[in-house]
Amino acid sequence: MADVKQKIISSSKKRMQFLNALLNDIAALEYMIEQDMFDKNIHIGAEQELCIVQDEWRPADNNLALLKEINHSSFTTELAKYNIEINLDPCEVKAGCFKKMHKQLSDKLKLANKAAATLNSKLILAGILPTLTRNEINLDYLTPLLRYEYLSKKLKKIRGGNFDLYLKGVDELHIRHDSIMFEACNTSFQTHLQIHPKEFVQAYNWALIISAPVLAAASNSPLLMGKELWSEIRIALFQQSIETRHHIHETRDQHPRVTFGNNFIYDNVTEIYKEDISRYEILITTDDIEDSLEMVKQGNIPKLNALRLHNGTIYRWNRPCYGVNDNKAHMRIENRYIPAGPSVQDEMANMAFWTGLMLAIPRDAIEAWNHYEFRDVKSNFFKAARSGIESIVIWKEKEISVKELILHDLIPLAYAGLKKSNLSDEEIYIYLGTIEKRMHTHTGAQWQIKNYRSLRYHISQTDSVISLTQAMYENQQKNIPVCDWKNINVKKYVEDRHKKIKYVKQLMTTDLITAFPDDSLEFVSHIMEWHNIDHMMVEDRKGKLSGIITIGHIHELKQQDIDLKEIPIKRIMRKDIQTIHPEEEIEKALEIMKSLWISSLPVIDNDHLIGIVTK
Repeated sequence: MADVKQKIISSSKKRMQFLNALLNDIAALEYMIEQDMFDKNIHIGAEQELCIVQDEWRPADNNLALLKEINHSSFTTELAKYNIEINLDPCEVKAGCFKKMHKQLSDKLKLANKAAATLNSKLILAGILPTLTRNEINLDYLTPLLRYEYLSKKLKKIRGGNFDLYLKGVDELHIRHDSIMFEACNTSFQTHLQIHPKEFVQAYNWALIISAPVLAAASNSPLLMGKELWSEIRIALFQQSIETRHHIHETRDQHPRVTFGNNFIYDNVTEIYKEDISRYEILITTDDIEDSLEMVKQGNIPKLNALRLHNGTIYRWNRPCYGVNDNKAHMRIENRYIPAGPSVQDEMANMAFWTGLMLAIPRDAIEAWNHYEFRDVKSNFFKAARSGIESIVIWKEKEISVKELILHDLIPLAYAGLKKSNLSDEEIYIYLGTIEKRMHTHTGAQWQIKNYRSLRYHISQTDSVISLTQAMYENQQKNIPVCDWKNINVKKYVEDRHKKIKYVKQLMTTDLITAFPDDSLEFVSHIMEWHNIDHMMVEDRKGKLSGIITIGHIHELKQQDIDLKEIPIKRIMRKDIQTIHPEEEIEKALEIMKSLWISSLPVIDNDHLIGIVTK
């Protein structure tokens, strides 16, 4: 909606005007459906989101400078300074359409990469950039455009306070944050399919049903800040990053703005819009409003700006969208759950797989509610997000492995859908063959996890995500799909990182055993003995460093026959502790340890203990 001037609602009168415009747009849309005022051709389209990196494969902050250098209308901003977006021109679904879109995307990436090189930057396709840290998840990295500032302020105001992020997979991540910037971690390859409104109900319900297997096959975002989470953690991250629900009585249902939905639709697309208008507060408004109902009655095509603007602030994973091209109105389904990457070939394969399935709706999906249980469909989606192609789903009331479902049922179905649109066997195989081979090798998520673990055996979390990101970029530059990516040459990357070790964060240990100030000396003594350590950091309940206790302190008291069970360590711990910041150079850490005759240094960031570096 960058084409519409957006504003924060400044008064009750402005809010009322916008609500009336929404009602008018709904009435206009219903009239257009009744009068069949929509384009009947089938088109596909896509939006490619990209990550910009600079030194050490870390997020850049130069998207506006890069867009100026690219100087092309297909490119636009995203929420964060380290992201940009490419809008691809729609193509009619017919022979050669995917090859044409593939070339279009490759050409635009080539243009963008050339411009990025002039700014000492690179562009990476990743569902979540592995090198993102907490440092880049703040408003300093918000793209300085009013619509992003409006959105951030309004969502926080509705929330009534900070946002809580709690993600749990193999690892856990729990962070409280003060803005919507965690949303910027997510990078997608959004695919669109134009659907005639008369066929929208069956198409939308089928899109919901196939979401789980398509997501599983495409999964490519298993890591966030070095933590192993879900196969496609974008799904949970996006919902929590802009969670506007606040704590009310637990018996009251509240609806997140990021949603899979709560049921099939039965009549037409306006069911979704009416539901969203009823349940979700207006975030932004515009003065660019027309009398849409009067326009359609006169035979003109309206923009429905109020409806489009409100729809753009509700993030359904399968989102209905109204648009106008060449003065022709159309409805499309926007697939928002497919991640960016691992390669252009993979993205086009994901798009072809989804499109083929959408063009081959089986009879039992025409009245989906008679053959599929919606809660199974929704549950399948989150299972696929958690476990990728290793998940087990419920398909027509039977358990089946999603890998088996894709190989035996869905790839043949997608083939039939693409064949019906006159695509050649060669073009179909180029893309569906990639999906099939992925089932026998690995998805992007599986490749990342396997190679990240291999790196972590030898180098720190910081260096591991750098090496992983570098390897992803190098594979993307070879223009090969992830099913053909070899495992990382660990020795090569480890040697490369060892040559570049410079900062404390690259050497520090983050798996710490710590004590609380009110723990007994007896308890701490046993912990030290069990783990064969001679000192422990003491932190308070908020993670702030309070002091240090050494085995020497404990031995002195034992020699005096003092009962350690009744003495809290806060009585004898040393509170004047030398610390260091993770961004300091290793040479400085060594100098401090040498001058103070100590063997380790606590690493502190924002007063919180995050690690320890030793000689």
